[in-house]
Amino acid sequence: MAAWISCLVFLCAFASVHLKYLSEDENAKKELAEYIQKKKASINPRWRLHYHVMPPVGWMNDPNGFSYYKGEYHLFYQYYPYASVWGPMHWGHSASSNLIDWRELPTALVPDKEQCFSGSGIVDKDTLVLMYTGHVITDKDPFYNETQYLAFSDDGVNFHKYEGNPVLSVSPNGTADFRDPKVWRHGDYYYVVLGSKTTDKRGRVLLYRSQNLYNWEFLKVLGESHGELGYMWECPDFFELDGKHVLLMSPQGVAPQGDRYKNTFQTGYLIGNFNYDTFEFVQEVSFQELDFGHDFYATQTIDADGKRVVVAWFAMWEVPHPEDVDGWVGAMTIMRELKISGNRILQKPLDGMLSLRNGSVHNGPVDRNESLVFEKTGELIINGDLAKKIELEIVGTNGGNKTWIRWDPAVGKVAVDRNGDVRQVEWSPIGSHSWRLFLDASSLELFCGEGEVVFSTRIYPDGDLKVNNLSDQSLNVEAYKLRRSVPA
Repeated sequence: MAAWISCLVFLCAFASVHLKYLSEDENAKKELAEYIQKKKASINPRWRLHYHVMPPVGWMNDPNGFSYYKGEYHLFYQYYPYASVWGPMHWGHSASSNLIDWRELPTALVPDKEQCFSGSGIVDKDTLVLMYTGHVITDKDPFYNETQYLAFSDDGVNFHKYEGNPVLSVSPNGTADFRDPKVWRHGDYYYVVLGSKTTDKRGRVLLYRSQNLYNWEFLKVLGESHGELGYMWECPDFFELDGKHVLLMSPQGVAPQGDRYKNTFQTGYLIGNFNYDTFEFVQEVSFQELDFGHDFYATQTIDADGKRVVVAWFAMWEVPHPEDVDGWVGAMTIMRELKISGNRILQKPLDGMLSLRNGSVHNGPVDRNESLVFEKTGELIINGDLAKKIELEIVGTNGGNKTWIRWDPAVGKVAVDRNGDVRQVEWSPIGSHSWRLFLDASSLELFCGEGEVVFSTRIYPDGDLKVNNLSDQSLNVEAYKLRRSVPA
């Protein structure tokens, strides 16, 4: 009897603590929702985007938890709502039925003793499970610890954290950097890749498996730097594509090499073959950048009806974010479909982007020094003679920052020049010679040809957008205004 009473007392105490925790968590979310709704009224709309997911207020970085659940795609993101700077990490949340039109949902995760760093989502039976990194500040060098947590939802909106967190505690290489789990299922097992680094500061990706999401077995170092690819690999993703396997990741600490690796940090991929019996990933293609613009980091992908769709943080670390004075920072790129062609990955906009077209702006020649004006948004399909130079200038109707897009046949390179900060890369068309350019208030995304070369760059014009043809040739341009597909 005494033992039974002791057990009952323990269970009641546990239930009391658990209910207190849930109450505190729900109260924090309620207070946050009220704060966000009130804060929205003070946001300056001048650079707010029209068809890119962005935070309602505050700071956004990495995409997280990209998943499909109960008829909708769910895209979460690293979020600090209380200022337009990085802070204790929450998970913001948007949802869509078609990957084009997005609605804002309540904040999914709020920090407790742990910050809710990046992670992924997977459906287990009828439950949407989020696996994320719990980042805890400590009083010993390196003054933080990273372990892996779970959270659950049975409606895709309200989430509760697993009482037994963390489910994965120890990095096999003993370093504190152990984050960004991307989970998937194959056969009878769940698998997860995690970003990490060695004790001598070489980036690597670790592979684990589990039968139940709670108990994990370390399998292999899936890939690692040998000194040339930085000190830390963040935000790994691993998937099959066109008969090959792709390891996507974001290395930190890669030194610039000519035109390559000019951003603070990079995002790119390795292509190879993977064996689920031996857990060996045999790399066939050396590291390649996925996007060549100024603002592209921390990708996450999903299998959407047999298509591999990628999204990235449409910003960069350790650079100015001019919209911060307006009460918000960060956005997501448009969703792109990935395909392999030879030894590289192609990106193209989803077919659903055609549904955003909301009236023609122009269809025909644009002569030298002629301009097209767009009220905040536009899509242009541009054809010119690639034997001659092409130059477009993008500027606000009231002035402000300028951006140039150039093609130089003498060197075979496409360049995006943002106020003198140039990103350029060689382009050899494998099919189409067109450019497809998306403009959205403070952003451009340029897809060359079949998607062999893509640039994602944030721009900050004053007023509406004016595109000037500075080429020594007339260009054939098909141009459209695009409708809004995200909350203002």
